[in-house]
Amino acid sequence: MSRTTPVAAAATELLARRHARKDLIGFTTYTFPGFEVARHHSVIASKLEAVERGEIDRLMIFCPPRHSKSELASRRFPAWFLGRHPGNQIICCSYGDDLAHEFGRDVRNIVAGDEFSRVYPVVSLAPDSKAANRWKTAQGGSYLAAGVGSGITGRGAHVLLIDDPHKDRAEANSQTVRDGIWNWYRSTAYTRLMPGGAIVLIQTRWHEDDLAGRLLQAQENGGDRWEVVSLPAVAGDNDPLGRAPGEALWPAWYPVEALERIRAALTVKAGNLEFVSLYQQEPQAEEGDFFQRGWIRWYPWGRPPENVRVYGASDYAVTSAGGDYTVHLVVGVDEHDDIYVLDLWREQASSDVWVESFLDLVERWKPLQWAEEKGQIEKGVGPFLDQRVRERGVYTYRVQFASAADKPTRAQAIRGRLSMGKVWFPEGAPWTDDLVGELTKFPAGSNDDQVDTLSLIGRMLNEMVGAPAPREPEPEEDCYMRAKRRVMRKNRKPWFVCEGYGRDWRLG
Repeated sequence: MSRTTPVAAAATELLARRHARKDLIGFTTYTFPGFEVARHHSVIASKLEAVERGEIDRLMIFCPPRHSKSELASRRFPAWFLGRHPGNQIICCSYGDDLAHEFGRDVRNIVAGDEFSRVYPVVSLAPDSKAANRWKTAQGGSYLAAGVGSGITGRGAHVLLIDDPHKDRAEANSQTVRDGIWNWYRSTAYTRLMPGGAIVLIQTRWHEDDLAGRLLQAQENGGDRWEVVSLPAVAGDNDPLGRAPGEALWPAWYPVEALERIRAALTVKAGNLEFVSLYQQEPQAEEGDFFQRGWIRWYPWGRPPENVRVYGASDYAVTSAGGDYTVHLVVGVDEHDDIYVLDLWREQASSDVWVESFLDLVERWKPLQWAEEKGQIEKGVGPFLDQRVRERGVYTYRVQFASAADKPTRAQAIRGRLSMGKVWFPEGAPWTDDLVGELTKFPAGSNDDQVDTLSLIGRMLNEMVGAPAPREPEPEEDCYMRAKRRVMRKNRKPWFVCEGYGRDWRLG
């Protein structure tokens, strides 16, 4: 049985101290040996290290509850920062004095601890540093803790930390409280910054108009530029950690099964709104402006009514990096003309990628008709799309609509159906939250590609003449086969009739 020699133990200890001085994760595991490091902790730590180096001066960190964001950002980071800059000043604020003082006490105890002394032997507390909310280092630095809204005049800040400025849903929903926090930030907190000072905002998102929301809105109007680290509990598309859709943020502590139990519990209390805000960092208004949340109807994902007529629509984007998304949407329409959202694909992808995704959906669902905006692909991607259609042998009839009027006007095509409760969304689908969130934020949201696509569905259906539920088509000559035959013959007539569905369908 091998034993660690004193020399090896000493070498290990020196290496651990070196890592603790060098990086925040090393400091955290050295001063808190039981801390379990996950991928999102490393991302948060790397951004905080950039703040310490002066490379980032405005940082937002959004993370679900109980995922150790405050342990890193509001406890370990201030102590590590003062170890490296013992003459600097830190101010930490939270929604209440009690929580802020708790942070102050914890940071003071870390600095006073043996582990800290071994890492930074020349840094220590000033002899008179007894108070949890206000203390100094012997090297001239200081730490001040206060509740949001409290007076913090008389002290400057090389780093201003604001951890959870909103206490709960009731406060976040209060316009008066939100205005008060905003006014405190502008008139009091912001004025405490030293030249070149940094601000770090750490929170879960409660409301689209919370402090983070207002700062991001101000950024759009020429205000401070913020580095944003937004970490949803369940990964969606384009995850910042590179997770696959549906993967948990901290599976060791909160696996997907635990998150789904949380989602179910919050849904019973306040609908999916609560989970989307707190855990997915996508705050949404209780009631949308153009589309109201109360209009949303739900059906079990994967179990729509039988014998629905299937249609699709696409909103194309031309670039793969940044900008708009390409969206493919598949719906089913029942005998009551209710619309069921069946499938959705949404990515910032190059044309070769979204063309294949489009064909995959057509192959799977065999839609009667597919809507798209006129002019977007005719000259550029059109020939390539036609080529891939013939090569894969996957056909549907594509009908084009002019991009007329503005987006809210075009969205009227689906708004009326939603208001009557005739559009159903799959509860539990991994993309539903984003779709509903975009609807409720429209037209003020940052993205509207899914709304545009759903609007195309509405415009397409509005041009069709109502009729009873369709009969099963004759297998030898259904609409799918007619679309195939027409594409192959390059027949460009504006429309044709499909009689197998109990009505004359205008397909062009």
